[in-house]
Amino acid sequence: MNLIENVREALTSVKVNLLRTVLTGAIIAIGISSLVGMLTAIDGIKAQIAESFAGLGANSFDIQNRGFNGGRVVQEGKTEKSYPSITFREAWKFKEDYTAIGQATVFTTVSGAAEVKRGSKTTNPNTRVRGADENYLSIKAIKLAKGRNFSQMEIRYGTAVAIIGKEMEETLFESNEDPMNQKINMFGRPYTVIGVLEKQGGVGRDQGADRQILIPVENASRLDQRGTFNYRITGVASDPGKLEYEMGQATGIMRKIRQDRVAQEDSFELTKSQSVAESLEEVAGYLRIGGFGIGFITLLGASIGLMNIMLVSVTERTREIGIRKALGATPHRIRQQFLMEAITICVVGGLFGMMLGIGIGNIIANFIGPGGFLVPWLWMIISFFICIAVGLIAGYIPASKASRLDPIESLRYE
Repeated sequence: MNLIENVREALTSVKVNLLRTVLTGAIIAIGISSLVGMLTAIDGIKAQIAESFAGLGANSFDIQNRGFNGGRVVQEGKTEKSYPSITFREAWKFKEDYTAIGQATVFTTVSGAAEVKRGSKTTNPNTRVRGADENYLSIKAIKLAKGRNFSQMEIRYGTAVAIIGKEMEETLFESNEDPMNQKINMFGRPYTVIGVLEKQGGVGRDQGADRQILIPVENASRLDQRGTFNYRITGVASDPGKLEYEMGQATGIMRKIRQDRVAQEDSFELTKSQSVAESLEEVAGYLRIGGFGIGFITLLGASIGLMNIMLVSVTERTREIGIRKALGATPHRIRQQFLMEAITICVVGGLFGMMLGIGIGNIIANFIGPGGFLVPWLWMIISFFICIAVGLIAGYIPASKASRLDPIESLRYE
């Protein structure tokens, strides 16, 4: 018997024992689907989160309070110097000075639990109100569904105008109403709606991006009665290749504004936006390792089940093996035949498991956050080779047992 005949015999055996093949393939399919499904879901979720940061680009950086809250910095259990928060005037002065180099935006969070009213309609107290300038939408890659952006005059004089999120429009206005130039009330003050943001969605149940309202940052600063608002700056370099150089210039500008002495460390923190993507990739890498480990354990259980079924198959076909040996089949060919059967079952089950895993993974990813359909070609190729490896490992012991059977004893087996 040559290799081609062995393949044919393996396929014939698979067809004859169809129920056993289906059950065995199902074991492999479950193992592969869990592996591919988890990895697909992780890649899908990562792609959605990465898309949120894609607008920041690789040539932007953030300036914020040192220690993220303007308070005392704690390192290695030791409380260091307390740094004052970045004030609105300092942030605005930086924006004006940095204009000669690149573009910058100043923004702050006014409230994360505001209540907005319009006539008899009132939102839940979970609306995010943020103060921003005219550059905020372009730098953060946020698009308008209708209306316009803040004008320079509105930013300069802190006019009571607002750009609302899509969910705010749906909550406060009827479907046939135009929200443009309509009045809404928050913090006891009326604001005129001048724009509506495109629907952005979110991860899981957090749809905060569609529940936000933007107001001019000058107007927001007037609401800062206690001086506790955390003002942040995002700068954009003129060219990605000049990012490090222009970050150095930005540091010099900010040190001058903050009046940091020559020997004194920076009283603020400057972070590349690209580091967010790098951190995200690092976390996704750990998730992939965990997902691969869990999937591998499931697949290991499936391979043990396959080996058990193949051992039963050898016992059932003892007389058949004896006849083949009596007709001249060598132990090598017998071993090869059973290995081919195991690999065939694994590949068939694996292909079904891959399709099932891709479907499950995309369903999970889209349930957590709306996104596209992801086809993980890398994991599919890896899974295909894993199927072959599982077939070889799980089929070797049964095949080896079959090849060592004595032909005379096999023919006598009942």
